[in-house]
Amino acid sequence: MIKPKVWQKGDKIAIVSLSSGLLGEAFCQHNVEIGAKRLKEMGLIPVFMPHSLKGMAFVKNHPEKRATDLKAAFLDPTIKGILCAVGGEDAFLTIPYLLEDPEFIAAVKNSPKIFSGFSDTTVNHLLFYQLGLMTYYGPTFLTDLADIGPEMLPYTKKNFQRFLGIEPEQAIRASACWYEERQDFSIAAIGEKRIAHEEHNGFQWLQGEGAIEGELLGGCLESLVDLLISARFPEEKVIAEKYQLFPPDTQWQGKVIFLETSEEKPHPSAFKKMLRKLKESGIFKRANGVLFGKPQDEVFAKEYDQILVEVIANPALPIVSNINFGHAYPRTILPYGAKIEIKENGTAIHFKEEIFDYLKSTD
Repeated sequence: MIKPKVWQKGDKIAIVSLSSGLLGEAFCQHNVEIGAKRLKEMGLIPVFMPHSLKGMAFVKNHPEKRATDLKAAFLDPTIKGILCAVGGEDAFLTIPYLLEDPEFIAAVKNSPKIFSGFSDTTVNHLLFYQLGLMTYYGPTFLTDLADIGPEMLPYTKKNFQRFLGIEPEQAIRASACWYEERQDFSIAAIGEKRIAHEEHNGFQWLQGEGAIEGELLGGCLESLVDLLISARFPEEKVIAEKYQLFPPDTQWQGKVIFLETSEEKPHPSAFKKMLRKLKESGIFKRANGVLFGKPQDEVFAKEYDQILVEVIANPALPIVSNINFGHAYPRTILPYGAKIEIKENGTAIHFKEEIFDYLKSTD
């Protein structure tokens, strides 16, 4: 995999809206200000790409503009990293504009940059994975940098600072606490802390013997399944197949698959259907292990664990759940294509390789 360089103080970081245009709505203006301030406090310079703040209607109606912003961020030599504003539901519409653009493809390969996001951004990560760039399933601008609490959640901030070269390859361990999603995101709630709970379980080793070792590949369960069945948009499966967004089963050989569920908190029956659809693709037969993210607000956590074991139906395949990535708060980063190891019944994810390029300049 092509690895980007860590950020330095003074680097410009682009914010792009590749799916939802939520960040551009008037009711999110205070989030824009809070997130920009926090980036500046880290010594970084936020750059809102031209269409990132155009609002939900514009962004939805102009996937070509979303793609233009991403391309411009890669072409701009002064920009060193890219943060997704938030997730959404139709990032797949940007794919034709990107994978049919030789200039964009060349820029990705010749000027690699840190790219972070989760949820529907799974689709964009898979695009970059196809191009050979290591990207990071991790924080977004709105959900993390721009959270209205008194500070960025400490566990999330610590992991975000990997991008700044602060203990980047340190093992990923469970957070000591988890937080409920907010009910009030308004200006009136600025400064209010999230409701926190002590973490009693840590990483949960559901099954399998021996250490887990392999390269990371995965994303949001709903986003992955949508590529296979077009659950929300009839054209999604067509685009996914044309551009081979869902990696062929051979590319899952020896991988450590990471999966998590969205803020929609799918009912266990829906979760089971989606997991079965993934199983039909053959990926679990080839994998070295499965990592499952903590569900938001711990909703259906026990049920999901039971269904994972039931549907995968291979007691020899290690499955570890309750990991802090994806939609639950706080969150870490998982680098696509990075080789990791979890020792038998282990409580930490260890990187077996560097996850950034410390030698080459992106200038």
